[in-house]
Amino acid sequence: MRDVVPLPGTLLPTYAEHEKKRMTIDPDLIALRKIKLIHTVVWAFFATSIIAIPICSFLQNHRLAFACIAIVAVEVLILVVNRMSCPLTAIAGRYTDDRRANFDIYLPEWLARNNKAIFGSLYFIGIVITLLRMP
Repeated sequence: MRDVVPLPGTLLPTYAEHEKKRMTIDPDLIALRKIKLIHTVVWAFFATSIIAIPICSFLQNHRLAFACIAIVAVEVLILVVNRMSCPLTAIAGRYTDDRRANFDIYLPEWLARNNKAIFGSLYFIGIVITLLRMP
């Protein structure tokens, strides 16, 4: 395509200038997106593990239920050591000034804000169900 030449006295950029600016990506934005993607995948793994606990118990697969409980317990320990904050949140914070609840993860803001309460409750309920269903 040919360059768009601005009219005399205007500040319109040429097509080439516009494309160059559009194609320039902030390295911090790239780093933040990578961290958000990794954080989301890790979150999905642990969320799935929490949801699997009572399902495994109902299916009489208590060994797998306890494996999920142990896996999530490691995550809980990491959160406790980091003052109830995911280490990836601190890393993501280096690349943005945004501090909304979901600045570091691809989740809806309401879910990111209530994540610990929702999944902490589900985790506790899953443990109770598993213990009650033990033979």
